[in-house]
Amino acid sequence: MSIELRDIAVGMRGQQILSSFSLRADTGSCVGVVGPNGSGKSTAMKVLAGLLQPAAGFVAVEGRAINAWSRQELARHIAYLPQNGEVHWPLKVRAVVALGRLPHAPFGAARALDETSIEEAMARCDVTPLAHRPVNSLSGGERARVLLARALATGARIILADEPFAQLDPHHQIHAMEVLKAEAARGTTVVVVLHDLGLAARYCDRVAVVSGGTVAAEGSPRTVLSSDVLRNVFGVDAFIGEHQGSPLVLPIRRRADAVVSRGSQPHPG
Repeated sequence: MSIELRDIAVGMRGQQILSSFSLRADTGSCVGVVGPNGSGKSTAMKVLAGLLQPAAGFVAVEGRAINAWSRQELARHIAYLPQNGEVHWPLKVRAVVALGRLPHAPFGAARALDETSIEEAMARCDVTPLAHRPVNSLSGGERARVLLARALATGARIILADEPFAQLDPHHQIHAMEVLKAEAARGTTVVVVLHDLGLAARYCDRVAVVSGGTVAAEGSPRTVLSSDVLRNVFGVDAFIGEHQGSPLVLPIRRRADAVVSRGSQPHPG
């Protein structure tokens, strides 16, 4: 199931957030969205999820305008993981994951598909041992894995994840990206906002680099995550290579910045 933004414009409180913003993710692809803080990534994800109405442009799910879909249809087909997802009630972990099934049936309806979906999602996100713990007693990283499991339990054909792994340790960051990559291999469309350029290079089929409220570059990781783009958009140099057949990107502070930083330090004595 494809999802697309075409020439989107969004303004808030007199400030232009997105301008001529276009992005497309096709069925079975994993698209990474990267860019500096404040560049418009989270706003674009809210527009994709149908949570924010743009001032101009076209939003489509499977070629059909998003406004033509009912809210329940969108809830079944799109799972959205917001940035810094919170759960404000002391629900048990399993109950939180089970909320992913709400778009498919009234609350409390016991069906074999629901039970299977919940158990599989918990196992894939390594949260089964946490099933009976209150979710608000968990660490930020554990809670992030629970919310990913809730999204998987929905069985949505599109997953939109906005910096979902910032609080995860390296092992679980890699595991979570492997889960999303496996979802794409199953035919799910995945769009994920990342700050870790290495994860974007290794696991995403395509990468969109966002700068100043628009897509500055888009394509394969090997093409887009180049020295020139990283220098122009992020203001960093980078080591770019390959490891076990996958692209490797390691941002490095620009030498000129380091010289200025050292020069600004007081001299001893």
